[in-house]
Amino acid sequence: VQLQASGGGLVQAGGSLRLSCTTSRRTASNNAVGWFRQAPGKEREFVATIAWNGGSTIYGDTVKGRFTISREYAQSTVYLQMDNLKPEDTGVYYCAVSRGSYGSSSSASYQYWGQGTLVTVSS
Repeated sequence: VQLQASGGGLVQAGGSLRLSCTTSRRTASNNAVGWFRQAPGKEREFVATIAWNGGSTIYGDTVKGRFTISREYAQSTVYLQMDNLKPEDTGVYYCAVSRGSYGSSSSASYQYWGQGTLVTVSS
């Protein structure tokens, strides 16, 4: 199973970034793909997840109304559109796959993880 996360970078507070998580259609089908993040010295935090079949979504409380998760079938890619970014959104963002799931906010529910992409939001 391969997950390729990309799109991180440096942005000013109030700006936007779009992260991408590319996998195979076989990996995505019947599963959920989620995003987590980890700031230096902090625990990994749930950001958002989407069920590949049906597209139901769950968001973490700290990103509701600012981030949007979506999927594109043709590219087997999940996107995380991040708007109105804040310095506290800084961290390494990981995408992960939860098998046979409609999505979960628990990292323990995810079996496969990508390598992470760094997002830095300056004040």
